[in-house]
Amino acid sequence: MNPGALKNEQNERKDDFYETTLEWLIDKGVLTREMSVLVVCAGQFDRDVLLKAGFTDVTISNLDSRWSGYEFSPFRWSCQDAEKLELPDDKYDFCMAHNGLHHCASPHRALLEMFRVAKKGVLVFEPRDTLLVRLGIRFNFGQDYETASVEGDGLDLGGMRNSGIPNYVYRWTEREIEKTIRSFSPWGEPHFLYRYALRVPWARLRAMHNKTFFRLIQSLLPLLKLFCFCFPKQSNGFAFAVVKPRIPADVLPWLKLENGRILMNRDWMEREYALQGNRIKT
Repeated sequence: MNPGALKNEQNERKDDFYETTLEWLIDKGVLTREMSVLVVCAGQFDRDVLLKAGFTDVTISNLDSRWSGYEFSPFRWSCQDAEKLELPDDKYDFCMAHNGLHHCASPHRALLEMFRVAKKGVLVFEPRDTLLVRLGIRFNFGQDYETASVEGDGLDLGGMRNSGIPNYVYRWTEREIEKTIRSFSPWGEPHFLYRYALRVPWARLRAMHNKTFFRLIQSLLPLLKLFCFCFPKQSNGFAFAVVKPRIPADVLPWLKLENGRILMNRDWMEREYALQGNRIKT
């Protein structure tokens, strides 16, 4: 994701959902300000939020090669493709992404790359797939393809993989996140945490020739806020943190840790199944 798209999409915010989610995870002991953090699909907005929150060991990354790195001082810069991070496993304590995965050709691949390079867990902010959001798209309050992001960067960048082609806005559900992570990491039970927020795309609504949508959302905003307060899972935005399983404490019961390797637990299997000879070996 490129600087123009980030500025258009992220700096339009009227809330501090990013900041309060970081504080919420710090209070829970999931994050500490001293952890090493990699932020993918990131920009100056991420630098500003994490600096304000007191984080000290941060690497900002993006596939936009126009940046030189000084823009993110005092943090480090690394040119990285979120879908193919050129980094070893467990390189950073935590990996984060704020409204960037839906610009990837494969958001799932990017999420799993984040999970791979994180030692402790990941934090992601993304649009959520809800009935209210789908109704909004049908009536042109929202968008399936993010044309506004490309328009905000001169029609050349800001879309899928930082191209001029508007990306499809992939929206997630909790169940989908959990299935994706468990499929990739079937040896232990991860811990999932969720927060929800109403995030109105004011920049896009202001930029549209037809101001009807902008005025209508303004008039309906108190009602929308009340609705999302009562039914938070109908909010259009959410944050999810995935804490990686602790080894050996969180190893699933049909597995065991032996000499640094995770193996099948024959004792568990013998209790559950009538084994035939040595069909199952450890």
